[in-house]
Amino acid sequence: MSVHYLSDSPGPIGVFDSGYGGLTILDCIRKVLPQYDYIYIGDNARTPYGTRSFEVVYEFTLQAVNKLFEMGCQLVILACNTASAKALRSIQQKDLPYIDPRRRVLGVIRPTAECIGQLTKSRHVGVLATAGTIKSESYVLEIGKLYPDIHVVGEACPLWVPLVENNEFDKPGADYFVKQHIDNLLKKDPQIDSVILGCTHYPLLIKKIRQYMPGHINIISQGDYVASSLKDYLHRHPEMDERCLKHGTCAFYTTESVDKFKESASIFLRWPIEVSKVVLE
Repeated sequence: MSVHYLSDSPGPIGVFDSGYGGLTILDCIRKVLPQYDYIYIGDNARTPYGTRSFEVVYEFTLQAVNKLFEMGCQLVILACNTASAKALRSIQQKDLPYIDPRRRVLGVIRPTAECIGQLTKSRHVGVLATAGTIKSESYVLEIGKLYPDIHVVGEACPLWVPLVENNEFDKPGADYFVKQHIDNLLKKDPQIDSVILGCTHYPLLIKKIRQYMPGHINIISQGDYVASSLKDYLHRHPEMDERCLKHGTCAFYTTESVDKFKESASIFLRWPIEVSKVVLE
């Protein structure tokens, strides 16, 4: 349920993901904007979101957004493609006007879609993502709005996230699954010259993806584009920038085991972290 959180007090930038993949986005954002304060929530107890219905993803994502607002965030980034695909628009249109029309929730799909027009020459683009993101057709729709001439083809890679989260992403066993889905995508459209990694876990598979992707194809990892888009957004919206605290701090919360989160987060981040437990409801 939506709650009113009318407050002008500056707060951290909230970053939410269903699991650990959003840490790759947070890492890129902190490199570009190190001076800001951040709160990261991982809904690790209920991950993965990719196989869940639109209604459930919306409900869970709204709970996380409300929690981050309660913690003082004026701006929240959904660092999760599934949440961006299945919940962002509803939260922006239905909930924010009621909760606090001055707060903002942004996703990871639009910044990635915006950059693609400058990167593809053939105007044929592939998307590798979870089943939920592919089924939502969010990339097809978002790119279509911005660049109607670009043809977009998707390939669901259901085993890539488990490979990453089980720390198997750089092991020989991952090769078969990486090659299989790249081959499937390029069979669907041999003219593809740019491929979007439409899941925040996939940057950890980048070495193997490069190994099996033809050399002429651009591989587009989201983190850098989301980070530069956020920097641009804060520059264009000084009123929001003023409502973001800048002490260079970063706090982590998980709905699952704190120890498990610390251990798994070390796969994604190269710096030690402190983690607290949070309940979403």
